[in-house]
Amino acid sequence: MITKKQVDHIADLCKLKLSEEEKERIIYEFALILQSLEEFNKVDLENVEPTFGVNKNTQRFREDIVEPTLSRQEVLANTVEKQCGYFKLLNIVE
Repeated sequence: MITKKQVDHIADLCKLKLSEEEKERIIYEFALILQSLEEFNKVDLENVEPTFGVNKNTQRFREDIVEPTLSRQEVLANTVEKQCGYFKLLNIVE
């Protein structure tokens, strides 16, 4: 079960401002998720051999071949703001 203190901590890390109602809803919904996941603990795995993957296909690697791509001008043509040949973004971290 997740506690209100844990929800407050996660919200703080995510820079979210949650109302008390939203916090209670998160706690409730998280409890439902954990309850659903608890069903996995009921599965009998006694005679099941461990596996490292369910797909029998092998990894298929391709050669690292240089291929034609868009020019810098074409890439930046649809951006709102650019600076020194790069996309200019808004600050996302305070």
